[in-house]
Amino acid sequence: MHNNISVFIPHIGCPHKCTFCDQRTISGAVHAPTADEAEAIIRGAYEYMSPEKRRVTEIAFFGGSFTAVPREYMLSLLAAAKNYLSPAREDGFYGIRLSTRPDCINEEILDILKENGVTAIELGSQSMSDRVLALNERGHTADDTIKSSALIKSCGFELGLQMMVGLYGSSPEDELFTMEKIAECAPATVRIYPTAVIEGTKLAELYRSGAYKLFGFDECVRLCAEMTKYFRRRGIRIIRMGLHAEKSLEEKYIAGYYHPAFAEIVRSELFRQCIAAHIGEGKDIYVSPRDISAALGHKRSNAAFFADSDISISPDEKLERGYVRIGENIYSIA
Repeated sequence: MHNNISVFIPHIGCPHKCTFCDQRTISGAVHAPTADEAEAIIRGAYEYMSPEKRRVTEIAFFGGSFTAVPREYMLSLLAAAKNYLSPAREDGFYGIRLSTRPDCINEEILDILKENGVTAIELGSQSMSDRVLALNERGHTADDTIKSSALIKSCGFELGLQMMVGLYGSSPEDELFTMEKIAECAPATVRIYPTAVIEGTKLAELYRSGAYKLFGFDECVRLCAEMTKYFRRRGIRIIRMGLHAEKSLEEKYIAGYYHPAFAEIVRSELFRQCIAAHIGEGKDIYVSPRDISAALGHKRSNAAFFADSDISISPDEKLERGYVRIGENIYSIA
């Protein structure tokens, strides 16, 4: 079990504005919190949580490129957070997690982060295709991700990588290439974000002009299901699938692959694939009671898909989540 206390840092310090970026909308933040304000958020969580829960919780600075913000500001936030870590505080939080760009990491920065209690660093790699990165004005290369990933791991931090599916100029083949190259970096965790076209971004202009053509939503779901299986079989934890449901995002969303239940739709696809692969072994399908909704499909899409197959999907309290029993056989969906 892992928890985060999220402190959102808006779009300051980042040297680039990517085609898809309306960072304030995505993070829901429009104000850069002061160190005192960040400390108040952290203190509130500390006082609310039990000691047992704190021990598996990280303070997380998300929303912007943390290591690219002004140095004095970064240090003030780290100092506020470090005061709530063990051993500075009895039963303190486990550590600090942050997100940044692949080209905003070096040994000096990592030394500072290590001294201030940072335990995990996530890099917004987004794509491992240099062509796609250039088209989306990322300002870094795939090699930057590879080199920074290796450096982060060599310094003892937990590595997380983030990727976006369906960027301008990217194809399904590019997504699978990115998946493979990210796995080669051997991160502990990944986040998979399907692209959303947001009002006020260059991507919105490209979409309206017809230059940015999306592949289908169902194809995006299929790709994310494939990635789920690929990463899990390599021991890489997927800690986020899809964008957070935010009112500010939904108000400015134009097109793309955003859905508030995106992760559940991907799980439904995994159940559909698993059942379809083994349907010849029996008509009685059993899943964990907690998986009934996903197995039946979003808006019962799987039930409709198998309508002519005369199968039944029922709960079995003995099954763990993510497994399907057909006859005497039990299968993992990923």
